[in-house]
Amino acid sequence: MPRSLREWFKDYRLERRIRKNRLVTKDGHCNIELGNVMHKKGFTYVLDFWTTFVETRWRFILLYFVASYCLSWFLFGLLWYWLARSNGDLLWQNPTPDHTPCVHNVNDMTYAYLYSLETQTTIGCGNIYVTDQCPGGVALIIIQTVIGVLISIFWCGIVMAKLTLPKKRAKTITFSKSAVICPKKGTLCLQIRVANLRKTLMIGSQIYGKLLRTTVTGGETVILDQVSIDFMVDAGKDNLFFVCPLTLYHIIDKSSPFFDMAVDTLHQQDFELVVFLDGMAESTSSSCQVRTSYIPQEIMWGYEFLPIISRSKEGKYRVDFSNFAKVVPVPTAHCSHCYHNEPGNHLHLKGIDNKSFEMFDMESSNDTKT
Repeated sequence: MPRSLREWFKDYRLERRIRKNRLVTKDGHCNIELGNVMHKKGFTYVLDFWTTFVETRWRFILLYFVASYCLSWFLFGLLWYWLARSNGDLLWQNPTPDHTPCVHNVNDMTYAYLYSLETQTTIGCGNIYVTDQCPGGVALIIIQTVIGVLISIFWCGIVMAKLTLPKKRAKTITFSKSAVICPKKGTLCLQIRVANLRKTLMIGSQIYGKLLRTTVTGGETVILDQVSIDFMVDAGKDNLFFVCPLTLYHIIDKSSPFFDMAVDTLHQQDFELVVFLDGMAESTSSSCQVRTSYIPQEIMWGYEFLPIISRSKEGKYRVDFSNFAKVVPVPTAHCSHCYHNEPGNHLHLKGIDNKSFEMFDMESSNDTKT
């Protein structure tokens, strides 16, 4: 096997394993399995049928759409067939020449199904029509017309709701694939980059993070222990002016869970940093949330993002997305303790005092001859 193909397969398996171990994927989907759900609790999905249909995939929506109409046509076709049979209109019943049918030309099940379809879709009945001597047929045609309108209203609402889902707007907001740790304004910071790919703004944008990890306290193991991570820009952390890509940073101080990490121990950690961006779409006024996550292997220590905003000679601002995820190395302390000159990290070792050690000066003798 060629080396390049073997490396590609190894990277592919590593990516698959990392994807399975994530709680939140890079595109914001939650990777969690619900097990041992009781049947009564599962019935709640049926009670909340509107949300269930809105969250159903498009291929199943199309299947349910076609099935609902075909089933309604067939059921009402059976009713029209039963009505014609009760009135003695079918061919095998040998109606007399002076017999007045309930529905003209509904002689078998095929014509009953066609009449049901034409009635519900209001495309015209042609030579198939209800006579005035059949009150049951008049009532049935009214009921079928109303039910057909309700089915159309339901599916129109489902399609419109799915087309206007806020998560569709979230597709146009992207995060950088990696996070970086570098100095910024006199302190060590964890930085990420986020961009709005549309010219319409996100109103009231707020960004925050959650650090998920497994902790052991007092003999108790807490899985998915959550620690809040604050992100901000130079103007603050609330109501971001999201007109251009922003570089958000988290200050690594003593209160930060990243304070005790170092460049050579970061990738040995087991955590997941989930970043959230909440806002309201300017064009639709619908609230949406964008999510992504970073694992230790996706955090680069000692790098910073390249600038992507420039200004042309005509005075227009320009965003170069080719540099959106590019980073460059910068001089960075290998840990927060070293950056703040504080003891406690592995480079601040405690020395051993050797009492038998003496220090003296070596003076060269003037009478030494060579």
